[in-house]
Amino acid sequence: MSTYGSFPGSRPRRLRTTPVMRRMVAETRLHPADLVLPAFVREGISEPVAIGSMPGVVQHTRDTLRKAAVEAVEAGVSGIMLFGVPEESKKDGLGTAGTDPDGILQVALRDVRAEVGDDLIVMSDLCLDEFTDHGHCGVLDEQGRVDNDATLERYAEMAQVQADAGAHVVGPSGMMDGQIGVIRDALDQTEHEDVSILAYTVKYSSAFFGPFREAVGSSLQGDRKTYQQDPANSRESLRELALDLEEGADMVMVKPAGPYLDILAKVAEVSDVPVAAYQISGEYAMIEAAAERGWIDRDKAIMESLTGIKRAGAQMILTYWATEVARQL
Repeated sequence: MSTYGSFPGSRPRRLRTTPVMRRMVAETRLHPADLVLPAFVREGISEPVAIGSMPGVVQHTRDTLRKAAVEAVEAGVSGIMLFGVPEESKKDGLGTAGTDPDGILQVALRDVRAEVGDDLIVMSDLCLDEFTDHGHCGVLDEQGRVDNDATLERYAEMAQVQADAGAHVVGPSGMMDGQIGVIRDALDQTEHEDVSILAYTVKYSSAFFGPFREAVGSSLQGDRKTYQQDPANSRESLRELALDLEEGADMVMVKPAGPYLDILAKVAEVSDVPVAAYQISGEYAMIEAAAERGWIDRDKAIMESLTGIKRAGAQMILTYWATEVARQL
């Protein structure tokens, strides 16, 4: 018999008795300010184009992107991460549309800054994959391999034109060694000292990226296993974190989020800068597809997935549900 009287002596269920009780003792709370909206803008279209594998998400026109940015502000979302989708004819081996001041991503950055100013943190994906005809995140060498150092030169150019176009934050996502240091130098040397870097510090070569490739019209040939991380590995994530912090990252990211909550928790425990996590296209698509079939409660599953990501340590969450969830919160 328990020394505290009738068994059981401890009853944790007392703190679960009512919705208000559960809310009062909740250890993790989502807030609109936690959220960042990823958005795609496509060149040469007059109406938004639905993304079949991501129900509810579109490739925006310049006009509808501006509207989406305003809606995000009104909902209390903190940021928007922009991805440019150029016309197919403008893709080439060097991804030159990505460094063209009049390329779709730079035009979109100027559009959104003109529309919302500083009311929304305007972030820019800094990578070549949307703009190359081979779909890789960098420049290829004569053997068809991604050339790390040649790619860094292109990233330095991208950082400058994106900052010139009004990005508050650039998000290098290519997983090239040394990318944060090169980009920081490029920004500082062009009087963009105030532009922040959100480093894609931990980015795994994931099957869950599938729908994203439709979203950006990817031309990928092969895979990205030689530069994105192996899903079997954990320790190298902390090595990548140490390197990015040493090179000057202002914020760091783990991507994907849901399948890598263990990695997110490890990074959040030791990082001395804000930590973001990206709930990627495949995570979004799975919930939407299961909900469409009546297998799960859509709204509850969305909230639970986001709560889990924040509970693991993310201070910022990139999610395609950002505006919708912010309104509910």
